[in-house]
Amino acid sequence: MTSRRIALLGAALGLAGAVVRGAETPPEARPDPYAARPRVVVMTDIANEPDDQMSLVRFLLYSNQWDVEGIVATTSTWLKNGVRPDVVHSVLDAYEKVRPNLARHAPGFPTAAALRALVVPGQEAYGMASVGEGKASPGAELLLGAAGKDDPRPLWVLAWGGTNTLAQALLAARAARPPAGVEALVAKLRVYAISDQDDAGPWLRREFPGLRYVAMPSTQDGEEYSLATWTGISGDRFYRNCDGADFTTFTGQWVDANVRAKGPLGALYPRPCCIHEGDTPSFLWLIDNGLASAMSPAFGGWGGRYVWRRPRGEPRAFWTQGGDSFPGNDTSRDTVVGVDGVAHTSDQATIWRWRRAFQNDFAARMDWTVKGPGEANHNPRVVVNGRTGTEPLFVDTVVGAPVVLDAAGTADPDGDTLRYSWFFYPEAGTGIPGRPVRAERRPPDFGPDGPREPPQRIAIEDGTAPRTTVVPKAAGIAHVLLAVEDDGTPGLTSYRRVVLRIAAAAP
Repeated sequence: MTSRRIALLGAALGLAGAVVRGAETPPEARPDPYAARPRVVVMTDIANEPDDQMSLVRFLLYSNQWDVEGIVATTSTWLKNGVRPDVVHSVLDAYEKVRPNLARHAPGFPTAAALRALVVPGQEAYGMASVGEGKASPGAELLLGAAGKDDPRPLWVLAWGGTNTLAQALLAARAARPPAGVEALVAKLRVYAISDQDDAGPWLRREFPGLRYVAMPSTQDGEEYSLATWTGISGDRFYRNCDGADFTTFTGQWVDANVRAKGPLGALYPRPCCIHEGDTPSFLWLIDNGLASAMSPAFGGWGGRYVWRRPRGEPRAFWTQGGDSFPGNDTSRDTVVGVDGVAHTSDQATIWRWRRAFQNDFAARMDWTVKGPGEANHNPRVVVNGRTGTEPLFVDTVVGAPVVLDAAGTADPDGDTLRYSWFFYPEAGTGIPGRPVRAERRPPDFGPDGPREPPQRIAIEDGTAPRTTVVPKAAGIAHVLLAVEDDGTPGLTSYRRVVLRIAAAAP
């Protein structure tokens, strides 16, 4: 390894702008530098149904992981008249009671008073009809102020309901700033929308081409929700669209024991009317667990995986679902072996593949609200090739040259026994235009058994040892992930992402 240059991914993103077949990666499709603490604003139509409140409970348990800059109560197609910041405050009242115990387990949890100061109402009527001159709201003003801060980190805007408050903010920016100023402000935003819950989403994507938007476009009546990636959080039974997923950690029995029974915050985790936590995927990939999926929707992680493409009926490309589905081409779907032992391919699988890990993590943090540090479990701390922390590693190599990856120094704060798993994530990193991800990309070669499978890009010689050797088989980009799980209760998993940039061997 000493003969190869290894650099942290956040400091070496030049490949993201590489030119392939004359197509340069659009700036808004390039990965972001790694940021350990993302900036976050939540827009929530809380009280329309239980799942927003469920998601807020989980969100607060991870509030030490990011800088919360606003919680905006919004409308949606399900809550068209009026907003409910009072419900947010009721959850914050419960958070205030458990925060002292949370702080015994990890630093950085904001005070309830600090969060209360960030709770504001957005547009109080439905959709674009409530957007326009003279229709400013505290939520729109908060968004505009946060986006305009002198901070190099992007601002994540998590849309759990409608997006008309963001539309109002950007309309106000357009009226008050020169075009270059508006473009600079928009370039700092990252929007993860849980489908289109009002008519503002299509307007935003049309009017602001530089806006980095993550969503599956949809009708506003919920009839297309079952197609959306985010339903992989728990949509197995309600939408019947998660073949292969294990529903164990979303049964009433599991949730009662691991969430609702755990103190005042758990008591405010309601029972579902439809699915559990449909809004949670918007922040799952912001959790600093070592997957670093906030850097690019194409990387894949607890919040799913998306590709850069222009959906039908949309004026431009953004981060969404779809793409060519034959082997070797870019597609937003993952192929994962399910609980039934059979491989399943779907957009929802990009989330449910991680379910056991993120649900155990949730359960452990619920324990933090009621138990002391010696009674609860905490995540392993992963080291790869001497690099501590959670930032990914970049490795430049060539086809056929073995790469040694060593997790020596990895430890568990509770002294638990650790299990190691190195695995290749073939779909990760695909869907970024202009990047040489799959050298074998070609139209399908139909033989007697259907399309030819592309060759494996890498081989991992020992995937369950702390130290492994990876042998590149084909040029391109390969994401290798290390998962380290402890044997505590519940078992917790931490990760590290290694991105191999594989050049062709010299002739």
